[in-house]
Amino acid sequence: MAKLNQIGLAINKSKELSNSLNDLLANYSVFYQNVRGFHWKIKGNNFFELHLKFEELYNDLFIKIDDVAERILTLGQEPAHNFSVYLTNSEINEFNNMSDGIIGVAEILKTFKLLLKKQRQILKLSSEIGDEGTSSLMSDYIREQEKLVWMYSSFLNE
Repeated sequence: MAKLNQIGLAINKSKELSNSLNDLLANYSVFYQNVRGFHWKIKGNNFFELHLKFEELYNDLFIKIDDVAERILTLGQEPAHNFSVYLTNSEINEFNNMSDGIIGVAEILKTFKLLLKKQRQILKLSSEIGDEGTSSLMSDYIREQEKLVWMYSSFLNE
């Protein structure tokens, strides 16, 4: 019989899931900092609109980062918290000195597509082990981000 963690899930499967969540945490953390940079440095025609949109997005990412880290803890594992670890593990690269809003939106759209792929993999794994908490979290993120992909794509006329 498998050993169970404090919420009744197999420890070995929870660790595997937590590793995937730590990967997501790293990607979210780099994304968060990129979007803050977009917010701070944007210039040009869509300044007012995108300045507010970028702020709205990084505030949402801040909450998601905390949610993911706390979910890892709930699973009985440790969330990574060093930015050096995030930079090593993230598929999202740091974006430097971007002031063009269109480029920023395109980068955000590209990042959402990567995050959706990762979150769907986590959703599959969490469903397989009966982890409703993580499944619910990923379902919520996927639903929200699919809509944002549509909205950012519409902004870019894609």
